Parts: sequence; C-alpha cells; structure tokens
Amino acid sequence: MSESEMEREIVEPLSNPIGLDGIEYIEYTTAKPQALGAVLENMGFRPVARHRSREVLLYRQGDMNVVVNASPGIVQGARLPAETPHISALALRVRDARAAYDYLRARGAWEVPMHAQVMELNIPGIHGPGGAHIYFVDRYREFSIYDIDFSPIPGVDAHPVAVAGLRFFGLVQYIDVERTADWVHFYSELMGFVELPPDQRFGILPKGTLMQSPCGQFFLQLIEPDPKAGIGRSDELFQRIGLGVPDVPAAVRELGKRGVEFIALSTARSEEHGAITRSYLGSVMFELVHVAAGMTGGPK
Repeated sequence: MSESEMEREIVEPLSNPIGLDGIEYIEYTTAKPQALGAVLENMGFRPVARHRSREVLLYRQGDMNVVVNASPGIVQGARLPAETPHISALALRVRDARAAYDYLRARGAWEVPMHAQVMELNIPGIHGPGGAHIYFVDRYREFSIYDIDFSPIPGVDAHPVAVAGLRFFGLVQYIDVERTADWVHFYSELMGFVELPPDQRFGILPKGTLMQSPCGQFFLQLIEPDPKAGIGRSDELFQRIGLGVPDVPAAVRELGKRGVEFIALSTARSEEHGAITRSYLGSVMFELVHVAAGMTGGPK
C-alpha cells in the first residue's frame, strides 16, 4: 500500500464517519392524517403503502419517501399525536445502521429505545431537535424497510414519478437563541457535516447557518430566532422540508395547477433561485431550491 493510499484509508472514514448516503424518509406525526395527506398529494406525493399494524401511511414521489404517522406513540411516556402536524423523525441512509448507532452513542448521542413489535424491524435511532428522532437505515437498495413493515396499496404505482423533478434538498431546523455552535458541533462531530461559508447561500431565504452532509446529497439550515423581530426564544424543531428542483418557475407553475400556493417575498433574489409555499394546517411548509439537473451535491 502506497503512502497516499494509506492516507485515504485514514481520512475517508473520518470525513463520513457513519457512511451517510442521503435521506431515506421524513416522518410527520398528526392526529389528522387525511388532511395532511391532501397537502402531500397536492405536492405530488402519492400514498403507496400502509403499515401492517399501525395507523401509518407511506407517501412517495421519485426518490422521496414521506411517512404520515397517526398512531399513538409506543415509546414510554409518548403522547397522542396532536392535530397540528410536525416533523417527528428524519431517517438517514447509512452504510451500517447498527455501527452508526453504536458510533454515535459512544460519542454522547441520546438513544431512542428500540420498540419494534412482533414481525417489525428494529430501526436504531437517536434524539434530535425538540423530541424528533433521527433514525439510521441500511436497507434501501435491493430490499427496503418497507418490505417488512408495510403492505403495498393494491393498484397503486409504488414508484410514482416526481413532479417537476423534485427531490430532497434538506431540512430547515429552528434552534434556540445562541445555540448555533451547539448544533454545528453536534452535526459536524457526530455525523461529519460541514459548515458552509456565510456567503454560500441557496434558495431565497438567506438566514442562519448552512451545513452540508458528508455524502453531499442534502443540507441542513440552522436558524436562530431574530431578536430584532421581538423573538427572543424559539422552540427547537425540524421546521420544513427543502426540495431541490432543476427549474423553479416551472415547478411553481406545475404545483400551482395542483392547488399549491406560494408566498410572494419582497426579499427574494430571483424566482429562479427558489420559492416557498404558504403554511398549511398551521405548520406544514415546503421550500423549493434550484438544483441543476443531474447534480447530487447541491447547487453551485
């Protein structure tokens, strides 16, 4: 083995310590799954499978999976779902789910107790912002987690084409005041995310701190409350989903035909850079971000 090969053996695992490979699914919890389902269908998602034992529905378009969970929590102390939907889980694709979980637990991450019932998969996870869970999935190629826990809906295309080329771009996370450094440390030290320079911005809302996943497939945007707006504290949570699209104006027109309404922002740099939907059901928003066709590492 040459010296350069030895350096790669040492450096590469450190740059992506848990083998991240994109987003597997994003989960909403709500007591009104039909209302949320209608919003998702307007955005182009289609219900493709039902959980075998719980009130959980899988929506999909293209490479994106969104789970709608209306089942009472089975973790000890869990509360019943609220009517207002919230992002309750982020599932990440990794090389080895158990190894990723053990790696993070050894570095101080708080575990989510595994609670699979009979004939269900145990998906390891840790605590994220505001009670949300971050799960790790290594079954996403030939076989998937849905092959075990879900039953396909008869007569439905299991892999509907994405509207206007939409794909996951990332998540916006609201954090408490002066907590940016804590969360940057959490994502960089535990998972290998990289903080981007302040002048490197995507979309139309130039706020907060951007972090890129070590696999280069998605981003996190960390936003503190704005004291100038009289907001001195913020609940920490995953606030909205970012969707990459090769042609923002075309996507806005197509989604508009489907009943999706977008907010006109005076601060927008250009409608070609991005767009944001109005808030549905009191909490559900989607942000479109321009991503060149065929790119996997985010916009330039």
